[in-house]
Amino acid sequence: METKIIVYGSANKFKFKEAQETQKSNEYSTLTKSENTLTEILFVTTFPPRECGIATYSQDLINALDEQFGTSFTPTICALESYTEQHVYAQKPKYILDTDCRNSFIKTAFQINKDKNTKLVIIQHEFGFFVKKETEFKLFYTSISKPIIFAFHTVIPHPSDELKAKVTEMSLVATTILVMTENAATILIQQYNVSSNKIKVIPHGTHLVPPLGLKKIKEQYLLSNRRILSTFGLLGKSKSIETTLEALPTIIKVHPEVLFIVLGKTHPSIVKEEGEKYRNMLEEKVISLNLEKHVLFINEYLKLPKLLEYLQLSDIYLFTSKDPNQAVSGTFSYALSCGCPVISTPIPHAKEVLNDNNGIIIDFENSTQLAKAVISLLENEKLRTKISSNSLQKMASTAWENSAIAHALLFEALTGNVFQLTYKIPSINLDHIKRMTTNIGMIQFAKISTPDLKSGYTLDDNSRALIAICQYYELEQQPTEIGLLKIYLNFIKFCLQPNGSFLNYSNGKKEFTYQNFSENLEDSTGRAIWALGYVCALKEKLPLEFSNEAENLLQIAITNLDKIHSTRAMAFIIKGLYYQNKKENLSLLKLFANRLVQMYKHETTDDWKWYENYLTYANSLLPEAMLFAYLSTNDMTYKKIAIESFDFLLSKLFIADTIKVISNKGWYIKDKINNPIVGGEQPIDVAYTIMTLELFYVVFNNNEYLSKLNLAFEWFLGRNHLHQIVYNPCTGGCYDGIEEHNVNLNQGAESTLSYLMARLTVERINRHIL
Repeated sequence: METKIIVYGSANKFKFKEAQETQKSNEYSTLTKSENTLTEILFVTTFPPRECGIATYSQDLINALDEQFGTSFTPTICALESYTEQHVYAQKPKYILDTDCRNSFIKTAFQINKDKNTKLVIIQHEFGFFVKKETEFKLFYTSISKPIIFAFHTVIPHPSDELKAKVTEMSLVATTILVMTENAATILIQQYNVSSNKIKVIPHGTHLVPPLGLKKIKEQYLLSNRRILSTFGLLGKSKSIETTLEALPTIIKVHPEVLFIVLGKTHPSIVKEEGEKYRNMLEEKVISLNLEKHVLFINEYLKLPKLLEYLQLSDIYLFTSKDPNQAVSGTFSYALSCGCPVISTPIPHAKEVLNDNNGIIIDFENSTQLAKAVISLLENEKLRTKISSNSLQKMASTAWENSAIAHALLFEALTGNVFQLTYKIPSINLDHIKRMTTNIGMIQFAKISTPDLKSGYTLDDNSRALIAICQYYELEQQPTEIGLLKIYLNFIKFCLQPNGSFLNYSNGKKEFTYQNFSENLEDSTGRAIWALGYVCALKEKLPLEFSNEAENLLQIAITNLDKIHSTRAMAFIIKGLYYQNKKENLSLLKLFANRLVQMYKHETTDDWKWYENYLTYANSLLPEAMLFAYLSTNDMTYKKIAIESFDFLLSKLFIADTIKVISNKGWYIKDKINNPIVGGEQPIDVAYTIMTLELFYVVFNNNEYLSKLNLAFEWFLGRNHLHQIVYNPCTGGCYDGIEEHNVNLNQGAESTLSYLMARLTVERINRHIL
């Protein structure tokens, strides 16, 4: 029986529904902590407000887990306290373990064993926590009947027999031992005889930072005329701050504008033992060396936002620890992740990370080497910029978001998959899109998150931007975004030539560039038609001037469209004409649809249901266009081909509950053995697939499409072969793709707009279901 299409509503509802559709979607519900009992992962750790590096680490990790997977499981806390360390917590711990009370160990273990919700225990371990109660601590962890992870924050090389025995005892009980560097893992294997199968390396997490810019942040702190050296952390003798103080006289002879900022309080345990003896010594040394104008002590335990600002205004970060056994440093990691060029002593962490032109290593307590390194960096801005870029690339995988993914995957495996990981959907953030937009249009590329003005503007990106912001406006009705719509629509108007053709590339002076005459611009034309058609579909919601302008531009452009034969350009045009929804253009839509039908019939075989003899980029556009053609014409041939071809494509893209789009390193060729290519996946292909899945789900009400849509969106959040985020929640930008071993950190227009369109698709679907 013929299916009748009823056209109604706005573009976000696709102006249709199938009157004959009887299939009902499954009841949709979102699991929340208040409605369901979630699996609990218990962290045995110090915790803020205790001023301790491990406390801060645990808080950052737990916050990241909650932010990424808040409806999958619940992190809970067993806080370590003592007679002199008792606190009022903002986040109430489930248990308190008093390390000065002998009975507290066995009592807490008993409570943990009784707790049916707790499926896994992770002990953030530092030997100093239990130095007075080692026997009781052993009884504690051997009495726990749940799987245990030991996270070793210190791994001491060349252990004594006694130390080796303690680690061996813990390793025998542990399901997994977590360390933060490959060096620590090697020491455990070679010197402690711990099985490599038990060891998991997850680097110390780091914070993503907003792109404040060195010049801007220095102005904010009234430090525009100063070169800033900085270090931070809880002070103690092991920090060896005096190494820098002794180097400063040499440095300021060459660079009198230098200011050395020492961030952080004295370690609380040191204050209890000897007061401020170490800090007083440093302050006396400053006076004796006449450095009062060149050293600033900030004697505070800084809140994270303030700390990150200080790191971002630093020209060079100095890490001068004199402890050769310091396995890892959170302060060191944070500085690198802020893009600070780092000069460091050779702790194992530094030797592992500072290579490939992303830092300088000096000998312990060697102020001469430090002075020479600082002067050389200050005089070489190009090298500092290169080191900063390399550091950001090196540390990208250590972002707390990625650390949370690595931990969550481990928790899922160790608990026997008693919970299913569901990635939390980030809120919609237009910050990077606004940062990339000038009064001309949206800039094409970015260097990391900084717009690259030299890259100019394209019709491609501004067409995408117009569609994305239209979709955002449609959902949120924010009048403040009207200005963006006007900019993008005006750029399309600028690119439209009097003869009805479009040019694509413009420089920052609004001049068309040579690329317009050396490349095929049919796909760009198609994108422009899609964008203009989408504006026309919103004539009841947008100010009338927008739809009138879009109609006028379409009227000019349509005169040349029938000459286009590019496969994807034809698909874009079908979408645009569908949204424009004018009867007089229906014949043009059918012209392109019929061309796609002929291509499909020419290539299709029993095991190849496609329009071409290869799968390349933006593949999902083709079945999507055929379905739009069906919705416009009610031609069942279009519907049949749309379903067949899309199901064929999905069979190539989804493997083991993960999407893997066709790599730009090699197409998928018909009748050939196509070996899997790792890397070369781009956000635009994932986004197009998501948008097509939305259309097929809304038309056919098939929950398989909805399930795949959600899986595909999680690619941006870490469900990919790298298990790393592609969307940056701090900037609102999207990375330009994932390669075999790394993420491309540049956040260009195409990728960021692709993510936004995918995110808006998820928003529409959720509102439609709920």
